[in-house]
Amino acid sequence: MTEVEAIRARHSVRAYLPKPIEPKKAEKLEAFLETCNRESGLHLQLLRDAGGTFDRLLSKAMGLNSAPSVIACVGPDGADLEERIGYYGEKAVLYAQQLGLNTCWAGTFQARNVPAVIQSGERLVIVIAIGYGATQGKAHRSKTIEEVTNVQGEMPQWFRKGVELALLAPTAINQQKFRFCLDAEGKVTVLDQKGPFSKVDLGIVKCHFEIGRREV
Repeated sequence: MTEVEAIRARHSVRAYLPKPIEPKKAEKLEAFLETCNRESGLHLQLLRDAGGTFDRLLSKAMGLNSAPSVIACVGPDGADLEERIGYYGEKAVLYAQQLGLNTCWAGTFQARNVPAVIQSGERLVIVIAIGYGATQGKAHRSKTIEEVTNVQGEMPQWFRKGVELALLAPTAINQQKFRFCLDAEGKVTVLDQKGPFSKVDLGIVKCHFEIGRREV
C-alpha cells in the first residue's frame, strides 16, 4: 500500500477489537516514530497499553476506551509544536494504515492518565488511538477544492492533487478550517482559519498536500 492508497483507505475509527498490536508490528511502529523524532525533534511515543488514556466519559461514549494502544504526541513546547505534531503524527497514522492498523486522532483524553514520558520543557498535545478497528470507519462530507483554495491564474495539476488529498485529511470535528493559496510565482501558503486543534490540523493537511504534490 502506497501513502496515497493509505490516505484513500484510512478513516477515523473509534471502536476497536480486543486484540493487541502484534509485537513485530509494534516494533516497526516504534522504529518509524524514532525516525520521525530524529527528523523533527519531537518525542512521539507508542504506548502499547493505552492505560487510562480514555477514561473520560466523553471518550467512553465515543468508544475510544476500547483502543488497546495509543501514540502520545509529545514535544518541546514552542510556537510550532502543534503543527509539527500534526505533520509527523499523520505520517505515523498513514504508516499504521499501511501495516493494517486503524487510528483516530483524539483531543478528548485523560492527560494525567497517559503513561507517556514527558520531559522538562515538553508538552503532551494530543493522542492517537491505534489498534484493530471493529470497522474500517467511513468517509465524511468534504468541502470542495474551490471552497478551500485561492489561486492566482490557472490551477496547476500538482496543486489540485495536493489539495485533493488535503481534503481527505482528518481534522477536528471535520471542520476543514484551512485555505491553500497559490500566487502568480507558484508560491504556496496555507492559512489557518482557527478552530479547535486547528494548528494540529494544519500540520496534517500539509502532510497530505506534500504527498499529493510529490505524486504528480
